[in-house]
Formats: sequence, structure tokens, C-alpha cells
Amino acid sequence: MRQANRLVGKTLGELARHIKPGVSTLELDKIADEFIRDHGAVPTFKGFPNPYGGPFPASICTSVNDVVVHGVPSKDDVLKEGDIISIDCGTLLNGFNGDSCYTFCVGEVSEEVARLLRVTKESLYKGIEQAVNGHHVGDIGFAVQDYCESAGYGVVRELTGHGIGREMHEDPQVPNYGRRGNGVVLKSSMCIAIEPMITMGKRDIYLKKDRWSVCTRDGKPAAHFEHTVAVRKGKAEILSTFEEIENIKTS
Repeated sequence: MRQANRLVGKTLGELARHIKPGVSTLELDKIADEFIRDHGAVPTFKGFPNPYGGPFPASICTSVNDVVVHGVPSKDDVLKEGDIISIDCGTLLNGFNGDSCYTFCVGEVSEEVARLLRVTKESLYKGIEQAVNGHHVGDIGFAVQDYCESAGYGVVRELTGHGIGREMHEDPQVPNYGRRGNGVVLKSSMCIAIEPMITMGKRDIYLKKDRWSVCTRDGKPAAHFEHTVAVRKGKAEILSTFEEIENIKTS
């Protein structure tokens, strides 16, 4: 699990080098696919089944601006200055899955958008703090919800984090809302993906005609950050990493 998730972090770091105005999301997908396969893994998302239609056609999800999750890469979806793009990436390596997401700025963004990203990322770590032995799934959801709603943002209800291991999506579901002390009890060595999906406006969403892209109904931006973690006693172990991304951003 550590190896698979470290590779996801490296893939996101590689993509960080190429995110700029004028680049299409399909170009980013090709870079990710090649990078993952060159490192001996398989992009988990490619061919992932859809209950509403055909399998996912790409290796990463590229969700731009008002697309919350599951954006489909396209040659016509070209990034421009001031955009944000959430890139969700999954790998299957030696029989185990990695999963992580990061919302990137394309050039300079407004302070309003930068604050959304900052709060969403901070809420991820608030949730991770609760992923310890003996706590409940509801403790994670409450931490994320309380932090983001206190900042004036919407918390998407229809999409959740999840258990992860030999399968990409396993039990339990890990919502970004909830009540303390409610839900599945967390036990050491459980692996879960915690992924706040937060909107600048209302939390209402809809599914686009491609039957994959989930968008905010009011058209306002959304942010999405995700780590895969192992539940431990006292403090969760973060298996994925943003270090590769942060190194690119500061270099």
C-alpha cells in the first residue's frame, strides 16, 4: 500500500511540472498513463466501470473549476490562466491500490479561489487527525464538515471517501459530514481514502451528459484533496504524499 500510494504522489508531482495555460487535460492524461506504466503499475481508473454508462476512458480524472470530481480528459479542455484543476489519480501496483487527489492552480488565481483550496486542504488534515484506532467514521466527517462549513463553504454529500486495499473501493464509506461517535469503528491497519470535496457556493451537484463529470449546480468552483491513510493508534499514517508536488511548487 505504501509503494502504490507513493507512486501516485510521484505521478501527481510529475503532472505538476506540466500544468500551465495552454495544456489540454488529455495531454496530462497521456503523461500520467506513461509515467505510471513506466514504473511497473497500472492506472486503476482506466476502464473503471460506471453504473450509469460505459467504463472510464482515461487514466486520471481532470476536474476543472466547477467540476467537483470525475472530469474526463479531453483535447478540447485546455487550461487557462486562473483555472483550478483537481487531478485524481489511482495506481494498482503489486496487487494493491493507491489513490490521491490534489487541486492545482493554473497560473495565478483569485484570493477567493486560493482560500477555497487552502481551507479544503486544511480540512483533509483535520479529518486525518481523527483516523485513529477506536474513533468512528463520523468523527472524520464531523471534523471536515465543521471546518469547511464554518468557513462558509458547501460540503458535498453524495460523494464520499472509502476503504481501499486490494480493491480501489472497499468498505467503509467515509463521508465528509457526520456526527461524532457515529458510524463504523476504526481499527489499526484499516486503510481508508479521506477526500474532502468542497464547494465555494451551495453543495448541490449534478451529473453531466458524459455520465462521469460531477459539477456544482451553481457553477461555482470546487476543490478536492485526498490522501490514503492507514489507521493507527494515536496518529494515522499517511500513505500517499504531496511532497513531490510541493517540491515542484517551491523550486
